[in-house]
Amino acid sequence: MPADDAAADPREGIPAPGVESASAPRSSSPSGVASKHAVTARTKARRRAIEILFEADQKGLLRPSREGDRSGAAERLRDLAVERAVHSANHTEAPAYAREILAGLADHLAEVDDVIEAYAQEWALARMPAVDRAIARVAVWEIVHNDDVDGPVAVDEAMTLARILSTDDSPRYLGGLLGRVVDLADTLR
Repeated sequence: MPADDAAADPREGIPAPGVESASAPRSSSPSGVASKHAVTARTKARRRAIEILFEADQKGLLRPSREGDRSGAAERLRDLAVERAVHSANHTEAPAYAREILAGLADHLAEVDDVIEAYAQEWALARMPAVDRAIARVAVWEIVHNDDVDGPVAVDEAMTLARILSTDDSPRYLGGLLGRVVDLADTLR
């Protein structure tokens, strides 16, 4: 992300993905000890996919171009993913798994968004903080469309990334939402 885009999201008070907060790292434990979650290559790829989704969302690329037509958003996401697949002066190359996530989301964006809308209690997709929306999209795609990732693993990764990138309430909220998706994953496939 270019340096001038690295400021906090003024609408939500959430740091932009990929930008570490000036405060101490968020902790998952009441004792204040940082989580011992291993940062794997897949975790880094998920984070990069979330950063690219956040960027697309902030640029308005994921909104339907007209009422009822969501294919334009998928095409714009696919174009941005291709653009981010190569190294440029302002962006690092997206890892292969991040590109796989983005390609899968481009193919299934409307369906993934429908699942989130259906199981996000009391929250419309548009009302979710942009970072949470990006995390939820990645996790729902993994749960429903990626047979290589177990549902509980996708939920754990999403909660870990929410602890790093989003608000204190986000891990609990996303865990509940994604837990419902995992419970019904077989019917959603």
